[in-house]
Amino acid sequence: MKIIQFSDLHITPPDGLLFGSDPLDRLRSCVQHVNRHHADADLCVLTGDLTHAGHQRAYERLREGLLDLIPPVRLMMGNHDSRPAFHSVFPEATTDLLGFVQHAETRGDWRLIYLDTLEDGYTNGYLCARRLEWLQQELAAHTGPVMLFSHHPLPALQYPSMDWLRLSNAPDLLPVLKAHPAPVHLFSGHVHRCASGVWNGLHFVTVNGTNHQHELDLEREGAATSTFEPASYAVILPNADGLTVHFQPFGYEELRFPYTGDLNALKCI
Repeated sequence: MKIIQFSDLHITPPDGLLFGSDPLDRLRSCVQHVNRHHADADLCVLTGDLTHAGHQRAYERLREGLLDLIPPVRLMMGNHDSRPAFHSVFPEATTDLLGFVQHAETRGDWRLIYLDTLEDGYTNGYLCARRLEWLQQELAAHTGPVMLFSHHPLPALQYPSMDWLRLSNAPDLLPVLKAHPAPVHLFSGHVHRCASGVWNGLHFVTVNGTNHQHELDLEREGAATSTFEPASYAVILPNADGLTVHFQPFGYEELRFPYTGDLNALKCI
């Protein structure tokens, strides 16, 4: 199985640039790279902030930008999104809990859970009692390994400018996740940076945005600084022993050099 995760597209309405860039152009570059190198992927999971301000025309442009994507897609909500505008453009989106854009599915031995952490009017995430109960039921119904996708990270990343904007009631989820009999792996976006680690025994991954990144400043508090560091997406490879995650840049000049150890023999191919 192969799963592609990319996040934080921040698509704008027509003629709306973000930091002088059209996020749709950057999404198209990502889609082309996935199609060229990972057309065999089982899924592409987009972990929220699909648009920059939840405009309907931005979702229409998002649909346009995803038309050529070969693997099937799962779309999730972030704090920059609007559920009503999203549903008006993507009425076919799967939802298992009325009013929220979240559901779960089984792939092989794995249960994939797509969690809606959007709390309207807030930048940080929150899981209300209904969504928490739904998550508990999903975990109880499946005893195998789990991949839990959310926009907002559950753990603090030791990254002050974004940690205050993570899932605000993540401690409420921890006992439920820890009680699961098989490994639970956490995949998020929101921070516009690749990071991985262990949170209370749970492995987690965050990914870059497709449009812009946040500067890695481990001292600064308050709002993060946006940059155009290289964008990338995650290639998730679950297997019988666990899973591996690779971070794949895109939008670069794809030159290749066979490495032989002989510097005189290195030629571009």
